[in-house]
Amino acid sequence: MNQIKIFCSKDWVDYELLDTGGGEKLERFGKYTFIRPYEDAVWPKCSTPSVQQQWTNVDGKFWSSKVGAKAGWQMSRLNLDTKWEMEYRGIKFFVSPTPFRHLGFFPEQANHWDYIENKIKNSGKKIKFLNLFGYTGVASLFALRAGGDVTHVDASKQVLNWTKENQKLSSLDKMPMRVIEDDATKFLEREIKRGNKYDAVIMDPPKYGRGPRGEVWKIEEMLPKLLSLVGRVLTDKPLFVILTSYATDSSALSLSYALAEIMKDFKGQTEAGELCVLEKSNNRLVSLANTAVWGI
Repeated sequence: MNQIKIFCSKDWVDYELLDTGGGEKLERFGKYTFIRPYEDAVWPKCSTPSVQQQWTNVDGKFWSSKVGAKAGWQMSRLNLDTKWEMEYRGIKFFVSPTPFRHLGFFPEQANHWDYIENKIKNSGKKIKFLNLFGYTGVASLFALRAGGDVTHVDASKQVLNWTKENQKLSSLDKMPMRVIEDDATKFLEREIKRGNKYDAVIMDPPKYGRGPRGEVWKIEEMLPKLLSLVGRVLTDKPLFVILTSYATDSSALSLSYALAEIMKDFKGQTEAGELCVLEKSNNRLVSLANTAVWGI
């Protein structure tokens, strides 16, 4: 019987989920605190006076168009272009508010970063690692530090420049990493024609997006094709494949079934899970994304 696994890192220092409730989450990113939408928080906020004070004393808030307000960031003590450094287990990266409510990384994925580094470091061989929809590259940097041969793909030139800045900030810029601006499916199709293979793949496809040439991405339509292509670029003995989705209608079990199907000819195991963060105010786990992990 399939069981849902909880993926949660307890090693964060620079980040904290302070509280959730009323469709929002209160978070600390380094020395700054922000309020962002979290529609799944259908419970009330913590009533402790000190926590209530934290909700009112924030550096910025992202308003969702769903609440009727003007969508976007409203800052109280810093500019929208403010950029600062954060760190997780020795990997450093820049953080800044983006127009899409994110700040340049997803803290709930820290457990995956640990997994990637440990698996590559302990594999006993050179691992070819592919990061699709790679965003600003934190996962790629953990693979790179572990000694992986890293290929990082994203459709946004802006976030790829951010990736290169993070690589330099972490003093990994002397280690070669392919950083490629491309649509994920088109890149995979070209790799299949070129005969290039990978031992490990991580993919975090958006619910909706556009490629560098205007390609439209809709996860419910494109995910089956994406997974099929990924299966064709794997080596004969792959190490791991990670799939994550923030689409609310993509359950962890459905992701694991889809991933297991393309990995059925390989010796390994697929786990369904939720990416969680420990909430400081109530000491409870809060789920922020669904994921599936295949590994040996």
